[in-house]
Amino acid sequence: MAAPETEGASGPTPAGGLPRPAGRRPGWRWVLVGVALVVVVAALGWQSGSGPEPLTRGQVDQQVQERITKALEDQQAQPPDAAVVYQTILPSLVQLTSTGASETSQSSSSTGAGIVVNANGTILTALHVVADAEAIEARFADGTRARAEIVARQPENDIAALRVDQLPEVVVPAVLGGGAQVGHPVVAVGHPFGLSQTLTTGVVSALDRSARLDSERELSGLIQFDAAVNPGNSGGPLLNRGGQVIGIVTGLANPTDDSFFVGIGFAVPIATAGGAADAPPL
Repeated sequence: MAAPETEGASGPTPAGGLPRPAGRRPGWRWVLVGVALVVVVAALGWQSGSGPEPLTRGQVDQQVQERITKALEDQQAQPPDAAVVYQTILPSLVQLTSTGASETSQSSSSTGAGIVVNANGTILTALHVVADAEAIEARFADGTRARAEIVARQPENDIAALRVDQLPEVVVPAVLGGGAQVGHPVVAVGHPFGLSQTLTTGVVSALDRSARLDSERELSGLIQFDAAVNPGNSGGPLLNRGGQVIGIVTGLANPTDDSFFVGIGFAVPIATAGGAADAPPL
């Protein structure tokens, strides 16, 4: 049974209880206290979160040095462009040995380079490497040896296309490219002086050069470059930093008429040379 209430001046009061102010609930006091605490915490938070303190000069220098060190470490972790190009082109590189009769009727041989340019195993090389050969041997990167014969000639460009009687188990054609520009880095790969699979690096020195191949022929539209090339490089690829063949090495300039490199090499642009192997225009 509910306890009876009595009326007081301040409002109804439960029997046996204390009077409570009219219009005021007990919970409001705690609400006000809570609001005050929130305001204080927010104010403190606003003061502490008004922004980071300015960095000192020493802290800025330290962060810059850390970023530079990290960038150098990342760069050093990546292989150089030339190393990537070398591994890319190696399966497509061919060593050519041309054998013929010399002026003394004794057998003589010379070494040159070539590059596989399609899935049929067609090899592009410099014509002067194989033009007078009685026999041509092609040695592929996997060690496969085969007899080769000339199937197309471009005497005006010193370019020849070869076919072989035996292909390696896996034929890896090189990727052909164009767009050589003066100053662009280039890589030459060949077999100078019989030193197989030799890499040299340089830049494109000039474009659209002319050079005399012999007393009867002068080549034009050549790429001039300064990567070291010597006898045995002829017919090999000149590559850009992406590993694309941009030219076929055809010769070197030497005012002394000697056969060693003095700083200027020439290559037939692949857009010209590729026609001998029915390569699509670039």
